[in-house]
Amino acid sequence: MQIITSHVNTDFDALASMIAAKKLYPDAQLIISDKLESRVQRFLNMYRDVFDLVPSARVDWEQVTEMIIVDVASLSRIGKLPDDFDASKRKIIVYDHHQKGENDVQYDEGIVELTGAAVTLLIEEIRKQNIAISSFEASLFGLGLYTDTGKFTYANTTVRDMKAATYLLEQGMSLEMVSSFAEETLTSEQQDLLNQLLTHTEIHEVDGLEIAVSTHELDSFVNGLALITTKVLSVKGTDAVITVVKMKNTVCVVGRANSERITLLPILKKLGGGGHEHAGSATVKKGNKEAILEDILSSMETILRPAVTAKELMTSPVKTLTPDTTIEEAGRRMYRYGHSGYPIVENGKLVGLITRRDLDKANHHGLGHAPVKAYMTTKLYTIGPDASLEEIQELVITHNIGRLPVIENGEIVGIVTRSNIIQVLYSDMTADKKATSTLSSNELIEKMKKQLSEEALQQLKEIGETASHIDMPVYLIGGIVRDILLDKPNYDIDIVAEGNGIELSNRLMETYGGDVMEHESFGTATWNTPSGLSIDIVSSRLEYYEQPAALPEIETSVLGDDLQRRDFTINAMAIRLNAESFGELIDPFGGQNDLREKKIKILHNMSFVEDPTRIFRAVRFEQRFEFSMDEQTEKLALESIDKVIHLSPQRINEEMIRLFTEGKPQEVIRRLFNLNVWQQFGVNEKQLDASVVTAESLEQLYNEQVRKISNLKISEKPSWFNYFLLPFYCNNSLYAAEKFTLRKNRKKLLEEVMELQRHEQWKESTQTGDYHLFLHNFSDEAILFILVADHVPYQESVIAYLYNRNTLQIYLNGGDLVKAGLKPGPTFSKILLQLEVSQLNGEVSSKEEADQWLEEYLCTL
Repeated sequence: MQIITSHVNTDFDALASMIAAKKLYPDAQLIISDKLESRVQRFLNMYRDVFDLVPSARVDWEQVTEMIIVDVASLSRIGKLPDDFDASKRKIIVYDHHQKGENDVQYDEGIVELTGAAVTLLIEEIRKQNIAISSFEASLFGLGLYTDTGKFTYANTTVRDMKAATYLLEQGMSLEMVSSFAEETLTSEQQDLLNQLLTHTEIHEVDGLEIAVSTHELDSFVNGLALITTKVLSVKGTDAVITVVKMKNTVCVVGRANSERITLLPILKKLGGGGHEHAGSATVKKGNKEAILEDILSSMETILRPAVTAKELMTSPVKTLTPDTTIEEAGRRMYRYGHSGYPIVENGKLVGLITRRDLDKANHHGLGHAPVKAYMTTKLYTIGPDASLEEIQELVITHNIGRLPVIENGEIVGIVTRSNIIQVLYSDMTADKKATSTLSSNELIEKMKKQLSEEALQQLKEIGETASHIDMPVYLIGGIVRDILLDKPNYDIDIVAEGNGIELSNRLMETYGGDVMEHESFGTATWNTPSGLSIDIVSSRLEYYEQPAALPEIETSVLGDDLQRRDFTINAMAIRLNAESFGELIDPFGGQNDLREKKIKILHNMSFVEDPTRIFRAVRFEQRFEFSMDEQTEKLALESIDKVIHLSPQRINEEMIRLFTEGKPQEVIRRLFNLNVWQQFGVNEKQLDASVVTAESLEQLYNEQVRKISNLKISEKPSWFNYFLLPFYCNNSLYAAEKFTLRKNRKKLLEEVMELQRHEQWKESTQTGDYHLFLHNFSDEAILFILVADHVPYQESVIAYLYNRNTLQIYLNGGDLVKAGLKPGPTFSKILLQLEVSQLNGEVSSKEEADQWLEEYLCTL
């Protein structure tokens, strides 16, 4: 017998998941607990006849061969099982959205992933299998989603839950039904328990956070303790609440939290329970309430994550201004570094702050020449390095300030801005969603071992150890980090040091040998290791652009600025190499998540404006990894595409070479049309299809014909410039491509193609030699291009001509013509051309026949 079941105190997510599982396993029997959440009980009072539900007490467990367990993964939470029940003798299928626990059953099939509701996992499977659902089923599933995500406000809510809700609306979910049964009203018994818990509450302050512990004791069971606990949290306004209620001989413990620094699981799991970090419960039968309460209080520190301090948040070193700096110069520096405010320092002491708003006011009044000291703020709020995130937040909110200087021993050692706070809060909020796929340092090191040689990995460790000795943070950075995560080979090792990269390189040479090539003007060096590796080591830096499409100005800075200057999130990751934290992934922009989702995302909205070549790079990464730009990135690319014409032909050439070399040419052409790139060069968008079809034909010609002919004076596949010319050719505007012919061979190819475009002798040729009369001066490459682009008839004949002309034997030369009594002149080339025509037509095939041909030819003159 196959059954579907869930946990006791069945809530809407459990019930909805059971009904959804029934859609996937239609032959299974639905088994429900006799203990239901009050709202579920209310729902079933009306709709019980709709479902074929069997109470768990009536199950013949000996007949159960297969169990589908939903919204739970521990057998201890599905109710009373026979003492001799052996799960290993049954097939177990689990669909659960909670964190894995030590007591979870070993299952054969199923999905255990972190989502806001378990029903989300089952909805996804229903969609994959194209199983139809009714509007009533959609509404029940919606109840499970709505209640278990706290109306989509709980921190554990994911994008997948939102997508599931969208699907349910499309299937006719009744929001009226959802609203009606999800309403969190309390019965009189529950209201009494709430009042008792509010009265018997103690608030404990632990590491700056407030945790409320509420207790009570009842002679009978009251359902809905989870709902009551949520209301206690709302009324008390603390960071977390734990309710401990003894009902008859059972102690029920429920926890709720709204601080990212709190995870309730250590306490709940210790009591045999579970759930999410911010919401969970435990039930202890025949438990001692006082002993459990004492255990909770003594374990309070285990549920707290370490406080984030100003030292971890702050940006350092701090860029400062002197009081005499002009308003105009301060504005230039703010633009250059992207700052919105500056500390003003005099004789090493902080004396004020100037903001962009202050500068705007001064400039409005024409006071750009005035010193900043005239407009700076002197009423300062500062913090020490050990100030907690909570203290910093309170200061920012209370005083409405955007930046807090960090002062130690009277000197400014860093600055914390709103952006720093938002970044760490966002990181905490998304941590749970990424927990299942974020690599630990050990996992990342294992990937490094697979992708890097032993020598390379060893030298990275040596770099980290050497940097640690001189207290210098050092990182592996860029494309190699991306490719390690993608399990792809990459041998370009780039190192960024938060300090003097040249100094670090020389230390490495002194310690381990090899030699160093310094580039002092750029702050970079190359360490050529004793094992033969070349490792580039640079000082972390930032870039700023004086104007769109210009080359960047570069200055030394910190890692955050260095990552910020990168092109895409997937290239803005780093791996810490210092000995104490080797293998730690630094990913401030979510690059790892974008790798998983196969997305190309820029880091800021002005990225393409500052450097339009990033549009070409985005297309290249799309082609290389089979990724795609996200909606915002593509929109910004389209908005910035007109900046491409400001790029030099050389930079465009470089990007096109990479694009057509790495990607599928026809797909590159199509993508560049979609992004309006060709249109910037005067090519009409209507030429997309013709250009793509011609590119496919050109590739096919080379694959099927050219590769078979070993003597052609070209490569086995078309050069990138062939593909680049196609849209211009199809648009009848080859002249527009002239400015991109930076090398003689490309200029010659373009000139030949333009001239061949005007020839009309193709159809008149009946013999191989006829082609030679007008094609003898043209390269194989140009002829092959025009064959495809101009749809020349009798292509096989032309291919045969190319093969034959490249096998021509030289039977006569100018000396032979002189011996025959001819004077050197223009007629020589004409005579020799006619001889080649005769050879190609099969009329001359030896030196003797050539001599005879010449003799007869001279008689006709």
